[in-house]
Amino acid sequence: MSNTTWLDTGDQAWQLTAGSLVGLQSIPGLVVLYAGIVKRKWAINSAFMAFYAFAAVLICWVIWAYKMAFGEQWGAAPFVGTPGPILTMDDELRQTLLPTSGITTNFPMSTMVYFQFVFAAITLIILAGALLGRMNFTAWMLFVPLWLTFSYTVGAFSLWGGGFLASRGVIDYSGGYVIHVSAGTAGFVAAAWVGPRLKQDRDDFQPNNVLLTLVGAGILWTGWNGFNGGDPYAASADAGAAVLNTNIATAMSLLVWTILDIIFFKKPAVIGAVQGMITGLVAITPAAGVVAGWGAVIIGALSGSIPWVSMNIIGKKVWLFHLVDDTLGIYHTHTVAGIVGGMMVGIFATVEGSAAFGLTNPGGAIDNNWKQVWLQLVGWLFIVGLNIFMTSVICAFIKYVCRIPLRMSDEQLLIGDDAVHGEDAYAFGDVRRSILHGDTGRVPISGDGELGIIQGMARDTEPVPETQLKTESDGSD
Repeated sequence: MSNTTWLDTGDQAWQLTAGSLVGLQSIPGLVVLYAGIVKRKWAINSAFMAFYAFAAVLICWVIWAYKMAFGEQWGAAPFVGTPGPILTMDDELRQTLLPTSGITTNFPMSTMVYFQFVFAAITLIILAGALLGRMNFTAWMLFVPLWLTFSYTVGAFSLWGGGFLASRGVIDYSGGYVIHVSAGTAGFVAAAWVGPRLKQDRDDFQPNNVLLTLVGAGILWTGWNGFNGGDPYAASADAGAAVLNTNIATAMSLLVWTILDIIFFKKPAVIGAVQGMITGLVAITPAAGVVAGWGAVIIGALSGSIPWVSMNIIGKKVWLFHLVDDTLGIYHTHTVAGIVGGMMVGIFATVEGSAAFGLTNPGGAIDNNWKQVWLQLVGWLFIVGLNIFMTSVICAFIKYVCRIPLRMSDEQLLIGDDAVHGEDAYAFGDVRRSILHGDTGRVPISGDGELGIIQGMARDTEPVPETQLKTESDGSD
């Protein structure tokens, strides 16, 4: 133990706990939330997109991506680190050092690498929410490592790893910009490239299991204690403040969103409450440990109202939101809410909170530092621009260079999980082929009916007539 005198067991225990909480937000949190919030025929595909991304990001992370986000600056580029593996015992056991920013911690590199991985993974999983119900799974398998490498690492290094935005004083406490504005912007751009769902799915995309959605949402909310509480990199007083502020803002946002639903739609919608919860979590993320409790209340009120207007008024009137099929409204809940929270940092950041987080900046506008507002604006403009450009390049590469379709065929879109994966989320009591035993035959399922053109089962509602299948496959929505 002589070479680990720097190890603080309290910091180590909290950091591993925080990382595990963030991991649970993805699996099972967003896995089950996605499975419940989509139509029945897309439950498996939606959950699997999240499950796959979690695994793929980890392998890329330890082989090259971690050092791109938190390693030594790559030559003269002030926005990305030098790629390389971090897989030896020497790497994993030594004290954490973020070389470009000069940050050290009292826990080992292995803990830091895992902690930062779960943030990278959830970013891709959030992004997937804009693409559910039609993205070709093979294209998604390629998109994940490419976007992680060429977009996420750049934003993370620039704001967290000691890059040019961090050195200029832009504050992103726990990922309002790096994760949420990034995922929301990239998701919207990717959705434009992939194309829309079938018209019948866009017109009717009711959740298949609201209670399952609430389970996922509850895991997401609770897991956010690790999301924001882990970013001081210590079991510190600031970690406690971040956790409390996170829950204050989230509760306020949920209540405001629900009240607006009652006023305008005459009903308190459960899915609306979930959206309000998410926007509250997103908006407090860039501010959690640098604002006071009353600042968290204000941020929660704004995150429950501004994204609500964006989604329910602007989103229904502006032509661009009709043209681009953002399945779960990720742009509204993550880009808009992330910008709201990031800009509120410029106003409500306190000198005490900034000092507790290890910053030397003189707070925000409330402490007469109006420059912070400008810095926060520069931060989100960079992240938005980065993701518009890189996401477009990646989608174009997959489509035109790799020759992989970004969107599933209309036949697959009509049937869903059974056509894409050969599985059904709710096959209780059904007589089915067993892919585990190598049976490639297809046995009709009682009560579902058999489709003549494609050997699959339409399980969302009623059997789909062959004439309708032909219409959809011809693209005449």
